[in-house]
Amino acid sequence: MGVLKGVKVLDLSRLLPGPYCTLMMADYGAEVIKIEEPGQGDYIRWRKPAIEGIGARHLTINRNKKSIEINLKTDEGKEIFKKMAADADVILESFRPGVMNRLGLGYEEISKINEGIVYCSLTGYGQTGPYRYLPGHDINYIGYSGILGLIGEKDGKPIVPGVQIADIGEEH
Repeated sequence: MGVLKGVKVLDLSRLLPGPYCTLMMADYGAEVIKIEEPGQGDYIRWRKPAIEGIGARHLTINRNKKSIEINLKTDEGKEIFKKMAADADVILESFRPGVMNRLGLGYEEISKINEGIVYCSLTGYGQTGPYRYLPGHDINYIGYSGILGLIGEKDGKPIVPGVQIADIGEEH
């Protein structure tokens, strides 16, 4: 299935929602390059169960992807990223709102070097509003929305569903 053959994606996302999105793109033939922080990388990389020291979920969710470590806090790292972004089709990032702008790598800056870029900023609660800086996971969303209060026995504690409803997030 190569319907996305020729599409280049820079994946700066972590945990599950963003990497799941880019996994589907890679499975459909896109060239996905996962960009990770030096040393630590994606947090899910170190979660158990592990295969030869690498988290099994990390290996699964990042199949068919290339990977590179870039320190986006350095001038050298920013230049490397900008060179990669110049011929990319899609950037997907999942930092808190404003992080990419503070790094000088937000949409406004990148679109100057690649006016056709599709720039996706994935957050739990959007780019504006009172919750924008909060981390978000499925349990948060179904709790805030009232869905969690509908699951379980009457007047009893809610029961956390065994499947993701509102997000493909990391369970804690």
